[in-house]
Amino acid sequence: MSGSELASIIVTIVCLAVVVVLVLAVQALIRTLRELRLTVEELRSTTLPMVGDLHATVNQAQQELQRVDTVIGNAERITSTVDVVGRLTHKVMAPPLIKVLAVAKGVTGARRRLSRPSTGEDRSIQRPRRVIEASEQRR
Repeated sequence: MSGSELASIIVTIVCLAVVVVLVLAVQALIRTLRELRLTVEELRSTTLPMVGDLHATVNQAQQELQRVDTVIGNAERITSTVDVVGRLTHKVMAPPLIKVLAVAKGVTGARRRLSRPSTGEDRSIQRPRRVIEASEQRR
């Protein structure tokens, strides 16, 4: 056997070994792709219902947000109305109430001055004789 025949046999064996390794690699790749395909199908079958549920949950949350927005709008209108009513009540009730308190304070002061015994000092308000006699009779 000559050197060229020996080299061609070695090259043929090496090529055959490379082909066997490539066939084994392709088989492993095919096996991995099948497993990947099964995993993707399994993931799709579990994910699609979750996406549907998520979509329903988002719609429900959006409806609840609309309800909350409506409630907040109503609360703002009620607050505004109560504020206006409070201001109006203050404008209507404050002046008469202040006048009533002033009159009550004046009456209380006058009653105190009239009910004090005379000390001989010059007073700006002189008590009527009947009041003096009535207060002396009580003693």
